[in-house]
Amino acid sequence: MDLTGRELRSTIEDGRLTLSLEDVRIDEPADDEIVVRVEATPINPSDLGLLLGPADVSTMEKLEGDRPRLRFAIPESRMSAVSGRLGQSMSVGNEGAGIVVAAGGSAAALKGKRVGMIGGGMFADYRRIKASDVIPLPDGATSAQGASMFVNPLTALGFVETARREGHKAIVHTAAASNLGQMLQKICLHDGIPLVNIVRSEQQADILRKIGAEHIVNSQDEDFGARLAEAVEQTGATVAFDAIGGGTLPGTILQAMERASLKRMTEYSRYGSMEFKQLYIYGALDPSPTVLNRLAFGFQWGVSGWLLFPFLQKAGPEVAMKLRSRVVAELDTTFASHYSRVIGLAQALDPDVLRVYERKATGEKFLIDPSLG
Repeated sequence: MDLTGRELRSTIEDGRLTLSLEDVRIDEPADDEIVVRVEATPINPSDLGLLLGPADVSTMEKLEGDRPRLRFAIPESRMSAVSGRLGQSMSVGNEGAGIVVAAGGSAAALKGKRVGMIGGGMFADYRRIKASDVIPLPDGATSAQGASMFVNPLTALGFVETARREGHKAIVHTAAASNLGQMLQKICLHDGIPLVNIVRSEQQADILRKIGAEHIVNSQDEDFGARLAEAVEQTGATVAFDAIGGGTLPGTILQAMERASLKRMTEYSRYGSMEFKQLYIYGALDPSPTVLNRLAFGFQWGVSGWLLFPFLQKAGPEVAMKLRSRVVAELDTTFASHYSRVIGLAQALDPDVLRVYERKATGEKFLIDPSLG
């Protein structure tokens, strides 16, 4: 086998971040490995954390050369967060799909099959990967369908699994009209779990209404706090998953839960309600500090981070396999992803294109097809 392909790389040196396309030689797969020709890989918010990291996008400059390269300045205040990756050329892209073009001995049965895969380094022409990190796609499924079968679907299923394990009967979710949010709403409808969706516009609310959402609140409304408290009271939600992270929204959610819990109390306590309220932050759409007015929601509460891979490790291989099997079974229904634009690998480094996908706006999900250039 003699394969060479491009990889999109992100490197931080001397207070600057550089994005580039690098040629790499693909080694022969080991016994338990395969080589996949990447046909589709989505740009997820989690990918942007590695791709752009702490860079100030407003400082973007295009560098001269045969291949597209972009450079960004990094504010000094953000450098400490990336001290562990200085000088490293890092490949990007959490998940993708494509055709297996080479396989080691124990993975020979996969050669020629179309697979979905997870494991980083997917913004590339080829990916050498462990056979255990891929799932053969159902007959007739396209690489575009399989490209997003891991991060968003497993995260949405992980939220529901977490809520069940902790004894919560209803969920609050922010950035709810996102691709992930729509999947979560479909899961909750199917599984009979009440879900409170927090959106930022009527357009986003309409997206959710069309798939059957009952509880939708708009954070831009003047009476948002009261409407949220009413929805929480109606559903009994005591756990929230927040993609925003910064600002006052996390505290507002906990306060709404506390208001609902206080209404269920039969006697007063100066410590607030005795019902435990949990908020998980799993994203950073707002990078500003998280603001909590802790006296507004008693003392029975918790705020922590939630990440997919630590959750799967903690849940164990049996649960992980169960969730993956459900994704495959519902790939073109519950877990169908919709893309606003398909671009080539080199286009991901076009300044105008990058400015659009970096905004992480609802309805603007990009898919990379390396064959497009």
